[in-house]
Amino acid sequence: MIFAPTALDGVWVIDPERHEDERGNFARIVCTEEFARHDLPTAFPQCNLSSNRLRGTLRGMHYQDQPHPDGKLVRCTRGSIFDVALDLRPESATFRHWVGMILTAANGRAMFIPPGFAHGFQAMEHDSDVLYHMTESYRPALTRGVAWNDPVFAIAWPIAEPIMSPRDAAFPHW
Repeated sequence: MIFAPTALDGVWVIDPERHEDERGNFARIVCTEEFARHDLPTAFPQCNLSSNRLRGTLRGMHYQDQPHPDGKLVRCTRGSIFDVALDLRPESATFRHWVGMILTAANGRAMFIPPGFAHGFQAMEHDSDVLYHMTESYRPALTRGVAWNDPVFAIAWPIAEPIMSPRDAAFPHW
């Protein structure tokens, strides 16, 4: 695996090192020893799959509040997404900054988003699936969100008219 830090402290891009032959390829996507060497979590008590039928579907910007903030290891397993991490840590030098990148089934890239960040993504093509490894179990009472289009953050979503759930569309501005 190839680990690359982003401009936001704690957010990592993790690319697979594929071993290819005539049968296809093989790549590790989680290794506790390599994750530990990069000070990343080595245990993920929950794993989720999000299937998105339509291009333009936007899910986010979600986070889980104290006392159980969650981190996420996000990977697109079918199709492609624009994945966003938004720093909501008031003490951080990058507070209210975001980073976004394209994750595809073809590139195998993952993004690790630490606790204290909001997360969201937009499907870039029909039938895109997203696999999340979570550092905390889901606690509905701690679920929070911020508006996907809040001008304070100015996230540059690639598709201007997203398809959203009523809940996500109603998240408040910061």
